Amino acid sequence: MISAEAVKNLREKTGLSMIECKKALEETGGDEQKALEVLSRRGAEIADKKSERQIKAGLIDAYIHSNQKIGVLLELGCETDFVARNENFKALSHDICLQISATSPATVEELLVQPFIKNPEQTIQDLINETVGKLGENIKIGKFVRFDL
Repeated sequence: MISAEAVKNLREKTGLSMIECKKALEETGGDEQKALEVLSRRGAEIADKKSERQIKAGLIDAYIHSNQKIGVLLELGCETDFVARNENFKALSHDICLQISATSPATVEELLVQPFIKNPEQTIQDLINETVGKLGENIKIGKFVRFDL
């Protein structure tokens, strides 16, 4: 029997639904670390299934570094305005802007395979997949520009 506390803790770490967290814990016999791996794998599967869905909404985000010598403009797309206004989507956009500012990738493809600066065990594509799993919509980076003085 999986405790409600264990499910709650996993949900707080992942942001995924209680049902998904409970299923992962049941599947792994209550092992939280293995459940995190299962949820990560599921996130990638969900993102793959949703990748063909049409992007109709999103946002343009801007980041200016504290030295005011580096700036980033990012186009991040999703399926609906509802998700575009979601705090998780906005946080993803901000994190991607920070990544672009710090690493100066030349292309979207190069950006997607980079280790995430806040968690080097995760790539930017993994970060996007995780957010797709949380929000249930296709998310794609449109284009970005990095300005550097």
